[in-house]
Amino acid sequence: LNTQEDEIDTVGQWIRDRVADGVVPHEIGVFVRSTTDLDRARAAVADAGTPAKVLDENVETVSGRVAISTMHLGKGLEFRAVVVMACDDEVIPSMERIAAVTDDADLEEVYNTERHLLYVVCTRARDYLLVTGVDPASEFLEDMEP
Repeated sequence: LNTQEDEIDTVGQWIRDRVADGVVPHEIGVFVRSTTDLDRARAAVADAGTPAKVLDENVETVSGRVAISTMHLGKGLEFRAVVVMACDDEVIPSMERIAAVTDDADLEEVYNTERHLLYVVCTRARDYLLVTGVDPASEFLEDMEP
């Protein structure tokens, strides 16, 4: 997608389509890499016209509300439909983590854990999965292409 606005529109429409398919809002999870991208997820859910609940450390979903969360809090959850947003280059893998690396072995570990985090959050979806990002997208998305 070209812009964050395109991504928000695309995700909003996708959520509306899932609801039309019979998926109720609390069966939908929207995940982003970090708290800095939560506003993108909130905007997409608002675009869909569905109520939302941003999950905190208690990770309690609310009936009738789309769950919005960081990828880290998604571990152990399951939803019928999952959106993984903001998979932009420099967002995942986290540039902050890469910048803190001092040697190549640590860099490989960062890449492996970041890739695993994306994989884990994608596997939270039972029936529907949408992964989005703004160009240039994360290099990890190439790993997901069939």
